[in-house]
Amino acid sequence: MANFTSKQRAYLMSLASTLQPIFQIGKSSLTPELTEAIGEAFNTRELIKISVLKNCFDDPKEIAQMVAERTRSTVVQVIGKKIVLYKESKDNKKIELPK
Repeated sequence: MANFTSKQRAYLMSLASTLQPIFQIGKSSLTPELTEAIGEAFNTRELIKISVLKNCFDDPKEIAQMVAERTRSTVVQVIGKKIVLYKESKDNKKIELPK
């Protein structure tokens, strides 16, 4: 779990603004299968956007924390029902964070 500087967080948020959500969390909330799929997605990408659907009654901030803990990623931001997570890739590093 990284702690970002405000500059790094702003940089990741700007990258995330053009991303489409690749996962949706619905009424069954965060299932082990979904958590695993998100974890696997970090093998090919470092920044992931997740959409929490209206039929999910859990708090997106709580979901974001749970996913981050389980996938060893970092919550970049939660805005409304959108979650953005970052996990630095060891083999596939594409994002160079500002110092």
